[in-house]
Amino acid sequence: MRNIFAIAKVVLIEMYRRKEFYVLFILTIIICLIMGSVNILNEDKIVGYLKELCMLMIWVSSLIIAITTAARQIPAEREQRTLLPLLAKPLSRTELICGKFLGCWIVCGLTLICFYGFYGALAASREHQWPLLNYFQAAFLHWMALGVVVALSLLGSLVFAAPSSNSTICFAICAAILCVGRYLDQFALALHEPARTIVYTIYFAMPHLEWPFELRTRTTFDWPLVPWAVVILTALYLTAYMGFFLAAACMVFRRKPVN
Repeated sequence: MRNIFAIAKVVLIEMYRRKEFYVLFILTIIICLIMGSVNILNEDKIVGYLKELCMLMIWVSSLIIAITTAARQIPAEREQRTLLPLLAKPLSRTELICGKFLGCWIVCGLTLICFYGFYGALAASREHQWPLLNYFQAAFLHWMALGVVVALSLLGSLVFAAPSSNSTICFAICAAILCVGRYLDQFALALHEPARTIVYTIYFAMPHLEWPFELRTRTTFDWPLVPWAVVILTALYLTAYMGFFLAAACMVFRRKPVN
């Protein structure tokens, strides 16, 4: 664990020195402030939809940070010729992958604290209330979903040649899951065999990132809290996919030449 935490610390320092987070955070703040200042016909429902758009901006920005940060970890070590010196130390390949994952996941958590803290302060200034438990549920499951995305991006960085192609494919997969994933089971009903079985297999095999994504509607419109049993089960479900993609990344990295 000492080696894993040391690698994670290096990832955090690297993220602190880079400018992507600051640019995205400032852009998100500007867009949220513009949306939050709009008051159309004094309609509460319209204000709620504007809040939902602000939450959408938080999701998009956090996905960009998660994918780009994880996708460049191993390729950057190769380009800087630091991969072999790292592995020459008492550091296994599995520890390196786990350390990179932990560092990127912590980066995502710190990013969400900034984003949700700003969003909560903006909403509280307009509505004079701060539903902390609703924000905690949304941020926690959002963080767990980003853990799946980070593990998937790390696996992709070992499979695809360039970070740009890996990032593009990961963005496409996440967009497909968030936009189309929830409808695949309904779409399969209109198909004939064997297409129906194939679509159902994809539906049950893919990680359903849209479940935490739907909490943005509950948060913005002040719906009741999700039962904590559902939150825990969803977190365990996402943890299983994190472990699967992380284990696959470790297996691929063990067989991959590092020169």
